[in-house]
Amino acid sequence: MRALGVNTWVWTSPLTDAALERIAPRVAGWGFDTIELPVENAGDWDPRRARALLDGLGLAASVVLVMGPGRELVATDPATRSATQDYLRRVVDTAAAVGSSVIAGPAYASVGRTWRMSPRERAGIAAELTEALAPVVGHASAAGVSLAVEPLNRYETSVANTVDQGLELLADLPAEHCGLALDVYHMNIEERDVAAAIRRAAGRIEHVQVCANDRGAPGADHLDWPGILDALDASGYEGPLVIESFTADNASIATAASVWRPLAASQDALAVDGLAFLRSLTRREESPC
Repeated sequence: MRALGVNTWVWTSPLTDAALERIAPRVAGWGFDTIELPVENAGDWDPRRARALLDGLGLAASVVLVMGPGRELVATDPATRSATQDYLRRVVDTAAAVGSSVIAGPAYASVGRTWRMSPRERAGIAAELTEALAPVVGHASAAGVSLAVEPLNRYETSVANTVDQGLELLADLPAEHCGLALDVYHMNIEERDVAAAIRRAAGRIEHVQVCANDRGAPGADHLDWPGILDALDASGYEGPLVIESFTADNASIATAASVWRPLAASQDALAVDGLAFLRSLTRREESPC
């Protein structure tokens, strides 16, 4: 059965040890397999303490990086790029310590930063990103962690909006320990055919995040979930599906998340209803004909 997870951003930001100790037992009790842990700033929470907690609850971990203001790998100065690389290496170390095999997120520029690029400038950005990410990928590979680079929608970045753009950016980076993070929310905005885009990413999908088209619970929307899951199966992706949504109190990416109204009866309901819907789909997939 495919593993299903939920990001702690559904309830809190930034994550702390105390918050995780409140949230994780509920997540496990509802029947999730994985809990996703954002690293807004290295040191916000203790990965070894978190690992002991999650191991006791039977939960796996995935980790997301956070490209807040000032974190840039492209079109920036050398000091900012170096500091961002250092941050990403610390996220890798956090993931290794907590037992996550992946760090996922838009590892290229701060969320919300957009600018117009000519085709020549875009090619230069791709080369710049390859150079900037290569040592991070090397560090991740040595730690047994994969970097999953996430395309975002046009309102949150101008660097990578689609699967095809993401694949172009990663073309000169090793497929082992470096691939794409696919987020259905962004794909619904940017891809003409979500399932077809997933199939084009086959072999380079490292992580998948899901939610409704409005950031609510999967299933309370217009998305073709059976088609999405069929495409993920066809692509060979065997990792978890992680529900990513946000509390309106999110501190680091409040404007990008743009959650200005309730998306479910409660944050708990968003998680529980989404889990029930996804579980029903995955069980249906595995039922004998």
